Amino acid sequence: MPLADPSALQQDVSNVTSKILADSGTSQKRKNLRSPAGKTSLRRVAVEAQRSRESSLRKVDAGSTREGNNRVTAICVADQFDMEAVSRILRSHGFPINPDGTDFETDQVIHTRGVNNGDIFVFPSGSLVAWSLPEDVAMDLAAKTLLPAAISPNMDQIELEDFEYVEDPSRDNSSIKGDIIILGTKKELKDEVGPNHKVDTTLAKIAFSSGLARSTKLAVLETMLGKYFESTRTIPTLLSRGSRLPFKSRFVLQKTGELLELRAQLNHYSELTDSLPDLFWDSRHELGLEGYYEQVGRALDVGVRIKTLNEKMDYAQEIASILRETMSQKHSVDLEWIIIVLIAVEVGFELRRLWKERCERLARERLDVM
Repeated sequence: MPLADPSALQQDVSNVTSKILADSGTSQKRKNLRSPAGKTSLRRVAVEAQRSRESSLRKVDAGSTREGNNRVTAICVADQFDMEAVSRILRSHGFPINPDGTDFETDQVIHTRGVNNGDIFVFPSGSLVAWSLPEDVAMDLAAKTLLPAAISPNMDQIELEDFEYVEDPSRDNSSIKGDIIILGTKKELKDEVGPNHKVDTTLAKIAFSSGLARSTKLAVLETMLGKYFESTRTIPTLLSRGSRLPFKSRFVLQKTGELLELRAQLNHYSELTDSLPDLFWDSRHELGLEGYYEQVGRALDVGVRIKTLNEKMDYAQEIASILRETMSQKHSVDLEWIIIVLIAVEVGFELRRLWKERCERLARERLDVM
């Protein structure tokens, strides 16, 4: 049976992809809120296109059903990664470092490849982003293999974000629609393709990966702030009832320190609030890497989430301030009572002294009378 024209096949797949992307434009961003992946998966693209060119798409459909294919998984497992240790660990396990020869330093991002020829990007923010890797493989790599390189690991609150992606050979640039990344690979497929076009695609993946890593890092802070609120949720109720707060100064200092650390991690010790990470400042403008990074931020509502997180921290700061004021007042009251007791003791000693002096004087007067 003769094969169909490849250009016509690409056009059919592209048309079906566009239709599915339009249907999925209103899907939720976060994984735990997202509709089932099957509704917008590449398998559906192949199945729909197969109606017209079934025999030509057999290989495409078979390849798209392998577990992990056409999926981007971002995982945050620590506050930071020691990038030198990450490089040593990956080399010791046989992973190639910087296989496409990008210009990024290893302290900014480490690129390697794993099974299925999937790209893996490790960021110093404690996040790993894997392309075309099964989720369990990516999780094992992040949470087990790279665990010795993790600084302050958060294994009890690992955050995960995932997108699907489609390689579109008809596009030069890339974009995001719904929760699907459309990766333009037209330059790679041209006959006159140059040595840098594969690198350009890798750079686009790094830009998208950096945005996903940012989102997972933000999700960790959201979880930590949620736990903070859970530990202080009874305070407003106690205050509204006029009850005495059953907390000691150590608890107040601990909660104040936790809140300051969270605020610092969000606004000072990371690039979460930066419009563009230092990673892309020296990149070629025509690549549009900053645009890809911003698209991920818009798709995952990163700007809104950062604003909301800061507002919640302001509310938490009010609670912490009330705790400090209450403890300060309690301390002042305790000092006042201590002073009152000391004065009472001093008055008691003085009265005892006066009573003894009076008794001695009366005794002398009786002796003089006799």
